[in-house]
Amino acid sequence: MKVETIKTKPFLDQKPGTSGLRKLVTVFQQPHYLENFIQSTFDSLETIEGPIKGQTIVLGGDGRYYNRQAIQIILKMAAANGIGRVKVGRGGILSTPATSCVIRQSQSLGGIILSASHNPGGPNGDFGVKYNIRNGGPAPEKVTEAIFARSKEIDYYKILEASDVDIDTLGESKLGDMVVEVIDSVNDYASLMEALFDFDRIHDLLTSGAFRMCMDSMHAVTGPYAQALFEQRLGAPAGTVQNGVPLEDFGGGHPDPNLVYAHDLVDVLFGENAPDFGAASDGDGDRNMILGRQFFVTPSDSLAVLAANATLAPGYRDGLAGIARSMPTSQAADRVAAQLGIPCYETPTGWKFFGNLLDAGQATICGEESFGTSSNHIREKDGLWAVLFWLNILAVKQQSVQQLMQEHWQTYGRNYYSRYDYEGVESDRAATLMSGLHAKLPTLKGKRFGPREVDYSDDFSYTDPIDGSVSQNQGIRIGFTDGSRIVFRLSGTGTQGATLRVYLEQYEAEASKQHLDPQQALADLIAIADEVAQIRTLTGMETPTVIT
Repeated sequence: MKVETIKTKPFLDQKPGTSGLRKLVTVFQQPHYLENFIQSTFDSLETIEGPIKGQTIVLGGDGRYYNRQAIQIILKMAAANGIGRVKVGRGGILSTPATSCVIRQSQSLGGIILSASHNPGGPNGDFGVKYNIRNGGPAPEKVTEAIFARSKEIDYYKILEASDVDIDTLGESKLGDMVVEVIDSVNDYASLMEALFDFDRIHDLLTSGAFRMCMDSMHAVTGPYAQALFEQRLGAPAGTVQNGVPLEDFGGGHPDPNLVYAHDLVDVLFGENAPDFGAASDGDGDRNMILGRQFFVTPSDSLAVLAANATLAPGYRDGLAGIARSMPTSQAADRVAAQLGIPCYETPTGWKFFGNLLDAGQATICGEESFGTSSNHIREKDGLWAVLFWLNILAVKQQSVQQLMQEHWQTYGRNYYSRYDYEGVESDRAATLMSGLHAKLPTLKGKRFGPREVDYSDDFSYTDPIDGSVSQNQGIRIGFTDGSRIVFRLSGTGTQGATLRVYLEQYEAEASKQHLDPQQALADLIAIADEVAQIRTLTGMETPTVIT
């Protein structure tokens, strides 16, 4: 075996974010494309972290198309760059939360995750690569900026000339001087979950005969984890996990756990003889959707319920230090925090903003409206963690999902909430819409829309309470004097065009008015959003792609 130094040229046309670099599979399959990004990552780590020779990294992905080939390339490049050990998930499978868990437990330098999260897979689908740092969380800007800077001047990469490694057999092997350790993808993560939740009570619930659940893994990474946890350790009947085999194209589906794309699960929970509880997770396992029988739980409400009932789970019996939520997420969690007498932090969208709060012990539970919730047990969103947390609460309280939610609303009030996604908007159209909104911001305060009066309008800015860093232009907010609000953001999670997200929220304290359908309760806010932003005119779309 010998190390080859391959001449190359700069390639990146955009800076990778905390979600890494996401492109079509065909882009990553171009000569030197993946290699350039990996070499840029190793070179940047050498600058930021110091010598990487002999260090340990974690490697795995969600099983999408090109996952196995990319792992072989990365292993050979890691060996050529002096990495001492790579812990790789068996078969190349390792969920994002499990990767964070393994990084933290093994005290590794970091980890490389191969995923485009909730984006479609297959030969014509998406692929992605991201780097997680020592604490198990997404790379901060100083790392992604360093990778981008290196990628613009890179002229070579190093790779070991060697045969492919067996990644399907547990154990250790050598690749040059580097140890490749193939680990069980599930064990470390499952053991962590068992330490956090009351598995005995959940087992009693799932084997009682009076409670049924359905878990939809959407042919993505959580299939093996869900089967090991729910069907093997917790005693749920075989078949509880549907779409549980990870497939390179996710079975032709779109592994995004929402009411549109997780339609198999929705059909089950809203059909005849529906189970008591349903959940879905996304491509890499960091998102979740929670359903009861004939009942959908918004991610914002899910965060609030978990926080309000946290002490029912053994891992959180001592209470919470604080709650953190992304700015577009509803303010339901704020009301829980106020009653508990703990802080609630409002951050920009992006899990990295929670990392500082978690590391500093300022927050314990955090979440985003985009179906992501987690806690200080790792530094990533964690879909199955949220499902287990819900099951723990239901097992203790012996209520249905709907009863639990209604009790919560009676205590804290209800935050009617919805998100409208306009996907694949032409970039120029999206930019025009947002620039038009910016221009209107100074004129909106005091403006009336029927009975509603604008209290404030701004572009959200955040000063990190831990390191003092400032993040600006994080989303346009229009708040009304009655506490309702509209938020506009462009999302960067797709690979083609732009996604406009519009968030609508209205608080209702009176129990007699908490039974409305959210779209009915928010109807006038929806009309105001279109009037202010000219959504239909500027996007060319009559209706959203997805309503959550």
